[in-house]
Amino acid sequence: MSDDGNEDGNREWSRFWLTARQFWLGSAAWRVWLLCAALIVLVVLQLYVQFRFNYWNRDFFDALERRDPTRLRQQAVLLIPLCLSSVVLAIVSVWGRMAMQRNWRQWLSAKVIDYWVENDRYARLATVRGDQKIPEYRIAEDIRIATDAPVDFAVSMISSLLTAVVFVQVLWQVGGSIGFAAAGLQLWIPGYLVVSVIVYSVLVTGAMLWVGSPLTRVIQTKNQAESELITAAHHLRDVGEGITPKHEERGVIAGIWMALDRTIQQWKRLCWQLMRNTLVSHLNTLIAPIIGLVLCAPKFLADQMTLGELTQAAAAFTLVQGSFNWMVDNFSRVAEWTSSLERVGGLLLSLDRLNGDGELKVTPSPAARQPADG
Repeated sequence: MSDDGNEDGNREWSRFWLTARQFWLGSAAWRVWLLCAALIVLVVLQLYVQFRFNYWNRDFFDALERRDPTRLRQQAVLLIPLCLSSVVLAIVSVWGRMAMQRNWRQWLSAKVIDYWVENDRYARLATVRGDQKIPEYRIAEDIRIATDAPVDFAVSMISSLLTAVVFVQVLWQVGGSIGFAAAGLQLWIPGYLVVSVIVYSVLVTGAMLWVGSPLTRVIQTKNQAESELITAAHHLRDVGEGITPKHEERGVIAGIWMALDRTIQQWKRLCWQLMRNTLVSHLNTLIAPIIGLVLCAPKFLADQMTLGELTQAAAAFTLVQGSFNWMVDNFSRVAEWTSSLERVGGLLLSLDRLNGDGELKVTPSPAARQPADG
């Protein structure tokens, strides 16, 4: 990406957050932060249930190994409240996240719409140089993505961080140390499962960053091509309504076919990029649980680990690597969010050029007031 492209991207990011952050700083923002606190509490409760599931996994397989029917019945009974708790917490978490996303989207959309229609900027926007075509698409779709994704990212990152902290301790305690001979030397690795999961996660995340680095630009180009296709279709409608002279119909139709061809080409580029990303992410999904089992197998075979501890450690390994590899699981969505954020910021910059300033100056409308949490 060129230096000019980087500079434009930075301006668009800054312009977006100049407006979007007001949702979190207004006089009624305490309700937003109260909902944030509730979401964090839900994350902690979900982590606790997950922690209990991890130990249930150990106890269940230990009971199987010992052929202990009494213990198996106890674990079967315990599974019911664990499952119910997990389901209830997941449902409430969905409500909390979507309430936050809905409120932020409503607030920001109202702000941008007010700015767009104020002083007839919507009519004068075509005079501004840039690629701000179809502003209504950016308001309807890009603002949705730009406000949905940060909430999901924040919740999942907090969950991943806490999961890593908790289950790294499980790996350290259950896995312990391991010794082996190499080149005539006796080597000893303390907390070998923790060391292994860190090394593995670094390799997988590095692979995803290397393979997926072009994705943001590919998505942005694809979205722009979609916007241009909609613009070309609108021009044909203008011909039918008499806004555009009839003699331009042939050129307008040709423009639609050209825009469609560009859109399909960009979708092909996106397809190939997503295929490369999927290669890394799917391999990780398949291999990670197996690696955990393979690493624990020597201690299990040496009778230094029970069957329950083996399954517990393997499950913890999968959870920890999933937390460390947050970027691998979310890379495509991060790229899509970055693209939409820059497109909304670009629209606001284009509107700014109509009055030569860099700030929103709108009178708050009823729709732009802080919405209720529910």
